[in-house]
Amino acid sequence: MHIHTDHLLLFIQQQLQEHFGPRQWWPAESPFEVVVGAILTQNTAWTNVERAIGNLRQAEALSPERLATLPLSQLEGLIRPAGFFRQKSLRLQTLAKHLVEEWQSDLTAFCSGPLDVARTRLLSLEGVGPETADSILLYAAGRPSFVVDAYTRRIFTRFGLLQGGENYNEIRQMFMQNLPEDVQLYNEYHAQIVQLAKTCCRKNQTFCEDCPLKQKCLAAQPPGTDPPKQRSA
Repeated sequence: MHIHTDHLLLFIQQQLQEHFGPRQWWPAESPFEVVVGAILTQNTAWTNVERAIGNLRQAEALSPERLATLPLSQLEGLIRPAGFFRQKSLRLQTLAKHLVEEWQSDLTAFCSGPLDVARTRLLSLEGVGPETADSILLYAAGRPSFVVDAYTRRIFTRFGLLQGGENYNEIRQMFMQNLPEDVQLYNEYHAQIVQLAKTCCRKNQTFCEDCPLKQKCLAAQPPGTDPPKQRSA
């Protein structure tokens, strides 16, 4: 008996929820801090982002107005722990200036309107790709835009729901077309995927015996056994 993709995706989320509990991600003191973190976390570990954000907070620079006017050399120094600091400082300042000049620093207004329109607006900014845009929409603006990352691709390819060659938008649509439109669900699901990837489903090493999805995951089945029937009908 085949299980439809919508039922399977919800089953996976429920298993992850039971195993890891609520993740309460994204840690931030304000929606704009989420935006800053979404830019800073590109190509670096979150621990490095936390150090950079700590520097920005100490310098009282976690507002669009302050970031927009901060000398670039000073901004580069503050975010240096996050890596690629010259590139990221330009991206942060470009975004901050756009918010101040075009949206009166109103992040809610900037992320308002039809979801596709708001997403396109974000993607038009220098250095904002799909994952960053969806992170801002979901975690800063509270809008139902599912975030896909390398962890998502890894886990769901190993599980058998992806073939491995799908692009970002194809993976995002798989989730958004088969899950209820629910901000809290999207929030917890993505955070739990990240946690699973860091604990059980690592890039070069797997700990399948500890994985809450091992009963239905293709990669966790012993050699010679029939794979679990889970593909969508």
